[in-house]
Amino acid sequence: MKILKPVITVVGLSLLTLSSQAAADLPNPGVKFSKGDTALVVTDPQRDFLHEEGVTWGVVGASVEANNTVENIELLFKAAKGNDIPVFISPHYYYPHDHEWEFGGALETMMHAIGMFDREHQHNAEGLKGSGADWMEQYKPYIEDGKTVVTNPHKVYGPETNDLILQLRKRGISKVVLAGMSANLCTESHMRALVENGFEVHVVSDATAAAQLPGLDGYQAGMTNARMIASGLENTATTVKLMNNL
Repeated sequence: MKILKPVITVVGLSLLTLSSQAAADLPNPGVKFSKGDTALVVTDPQRDFLHEEGVTWGVVGASVEANNTVENIELLFKAAKGNDIPVFISPHYYYPHDHEWEFGGALETMMHAIGMFDREHQHNAEGLKGSGADWMEQYKPYIEDGKTVVTNPHKVYGPETNDLILQLRKRGISKVVLAGMSANLCTESHMRALVENGFEVHVVSDATAAAQLPGLDGYQAGMTNARMIASGLENTATTVKLMNNL
């Protein structure tokens, strides 16, 4: 045992050095935006995530404010509309029948318990205006302009349960600028699904945010995985410049 211990220590240090070097050398391929095949996708631009009265503000508010997430999402909407880039919204809604589910993960269970994204009706907007499931007011001119595609709601985190990928494919989209809430949940799950389905994905680092709890940093988790998985990870200012230079 006395002989083996220093060998294990040396190997451990070597692996740590190799890991640090690999992270520094990780490629950042980027996405070359182009007319006709590039779209902006925004997940959950809703009050329960982004408004101080939203039910999650206590855990996401600091991250939203630190990133200027609300303002940055609007800058992306403006850039997309100003450059004829199609916009797709993947919202999150829970109807009464969804609360009859018999099991769920940790945050799923919490979302149901606090009434997050709750809507009373599938076929009309009664009770929606000003609720946690509603859009942020400043986003409505962009989302409700008759051109933005609002998909069916996703139900857990990813687009596997809605028609986002179908809608993108039917419009000839192969490159996605991805923003919205929240970084390590719906946004990350959309990123993963889109990548697995053959899309190039560019994640906007400060047009998202996440829950931060003692010992749990959802934002850092989301950014780590975006850096390792997406083709591009840039801030809003850089992304808007790329959108403006199509």
